[in-house]
Amino acid sequence: MSAPSAPKNTPKVTEREARQVAEAAREQDWRKPSFAKELFLGRFRLDLIHPHPMPAVDDVRRGEAFLARLRDFCETKIDGALIEREAQIPDEVINGLKELGALGMKIDPKYGGLGLTQVYYNRALSLVGSANPAIGALLSAHQSIGVPQPLKLFGSQEQKDTFLPRLARTDISAFLLTEPDVGSDPARLATSAVPDGSDYILDGVKLWTTNGVVADLLVVMARVPKSDGHKGGITAFVVEADAPGITVENRNAFMGLRGIENGVTRFHRVRVPAANRIGPEGAGLKIALTTLNTGRLSLPAMCVGAGKWCLKIAREWSSVREQWGRPVARHEAVGSKISFIAATTFALEAVVDLASQMADEDRNDIRIEAALAKLYGSEMGCLMADELVQIRGGRGFETAASLAARGERAVPAEQLLRDLRINRIFEGSTEIMHLLIAREAVDAHLKVAGDLIDPEKPLSAKAKAGANAAGFYARWLPQLVTGPGQLPRTYSEFHQSGHPDLSAHLRFVERSSRKLARSTFYAMSRWQGRMETKQGFLGRIVDIGAELFAMSAACVRAEHLRSTGEHGREAYQLADAFCHQSRVRTEELFTRLWSNTDDLDRRVVDAVLAGSYTWLEEGVVDPSGEGPWIADASPGPAARGNVHRTIR
Repeated sequence: MSAPSAPKNTPKVTEREARQVAEAAREQDWRKPSFAKELFLGRFRLDLIHPHPMPAVDDVRRGEAFLARLRDFCETKIDGALIEREAQIPDEVINGLKELGALGMKIDPKYGGLGLTQVYYNRALSLVGSANPAIGALLSAHQSIGVPQPLKLFGSQEQKDTFLPRLARTDISAFLLTEPDVGSDPARLATSAVPDGSDYILDGVKLWTTNGVVADLLVVMARVPKSDGHKGGITAFVVEADAPGITVENRNAFMGLRGIENGVTRFHRVRVPAANRIGPEGAGLKIALTTLNTGRLSLPAMCVGAGKWCLKIAREWSSVREQWGRPVARHEAVGSKISFIAATTFALEAVVDLASQMADEDRNDIRIEAALAKLYGSEMGCLMADELVQIRGGRGFETAASLAARGERAVPAEQLLRDLRINRIFEGSTEIMHLLIAREAVDAHLKVAGDLIDPEKPLSAKAKAGANAAGFYARWLPQLVTGPGQLPRTYSEFHQSGHPDLSAHLRFVERSSRKLARSTFYAMSRWQGRMETKQGFLGRIVDIGAELFAMSAACVRAEHLRSTGEHGREAYQLADAFCHQSRVRTEELFTRLWSNTDDLDRRVVDAVLAGSYTWLEEGVVDPSGEGPWIADASPGPAARGNVHRTIR
């Protein structure tokens, strides 16, 4: 007999209500230019990213000095094999990172932090993540989405003075949004924060709380009920992790990131001072999304580190492993994989560095660029790790401990594949990232024609929207017919003597940008209000945009390295290889916009859910254990012991 599969107290909301909550949390305006936004509109604004933005000299000096100290720590104090074996980061390692100031990499020096730029913060995560990804996850969860960043952006001066000095040196933080029955649909958030005098009373359960097992301070998203004097809505709070009524009920275990301190946290009648509320009531989701605008860059940064390691192992292994009289790297089937890893690592580093530098300069709105970096990095990181396992063959599938036990080099290739797999899920799954980016990509269209395709809008609103849309499209559509990408000498500075011709790739990007915009317009005209249900189409639109962004970043980085005399010839070669590979993927995606199995797949899904194919499931046994699909998370006192531990 099946057990209940959802918490009893989860709010019931319609699809439209859920969409309205998500829409309200979006940044509505574009006050700064955005390269990626323009790209989706068919306007290739190379001037927004070229010449490559540069960090300040003092930022470089401080950043490089910290990276040198961190590298020494990683090489001498971190035993990745021990963390994998014990499934826990030793306390002395975490305390060593505290002494280095790693908890305060992004915190202003006036609060005791290091004040590193986004560029050097990401490079630090790439470095420490290569030593052990669980450590990278701990530092990222603490600073990218934990307490420091929301306080930096939205906290009061009193909150900054109170908490940031602790967070810079001693206290670990965690971000608590997800619940057992609430993931990417925050409209159904069940954790409550009921006003009580000058306090709020928190009740509820949070799932997958990265750092939650060892955290000292929490950012908690909870729903404040609307009442007299209280606007209500999803609200952010800073909560002391050892407050009475907080219980970490479980330390979760996963296929990868075995050292991650991720748990289930229960709040029962937890009293939180109103002074600990971040921003006004109802601003919680907006705070979370704004925090993630740059916070999302941490995951692709660690994927860059993974790519660099994959390239190193692939090069070393493939030059000594021989088959049929020559090293396996000389066989085309293996060589193409090595080329993919090298070219993709170069491009991914270009994407992360470019987006990070733009974040530091704060001249551009990078919400789409950061989201594309997260999406592209997590997908490509997994592919690179998978290709490394394939290059290593049976040794790629074998654990590092087993390799060492029989006398071979302990290469943790299979561990990397397991560790990277989560990046396609947390901080926005690939599917959610597709929808989030697609929403931003069509924002200009919805601003002028949204009422026109909304079935619930009155005729008067539709008439006004029709007039606005006619004016917008009369100006915009002619721009998509022709452009610089059709002129053979455009972007000539990327065509240097003795180097591959990168200008041809940029012309491809410009032409493809206009083609992408035309495709989006045609789809909106065809499907109108049903466009949001065409998730396969929207995903491909976004993937094309990601490829075009990556090509642009790779070319800009190559020219930057050439102009500064740093491996310019090699950088041009890598950028050229990546762009050729990316163009093949892009052309395939364009084809699949209109030639695909989306409608057929939908019919098959309907039949699966109707039970039409249960006969196909016969002939196997199900090794799953008993229990509900989703644990009951009804509020109340804890029934299990507290596994929270403090690291001091």
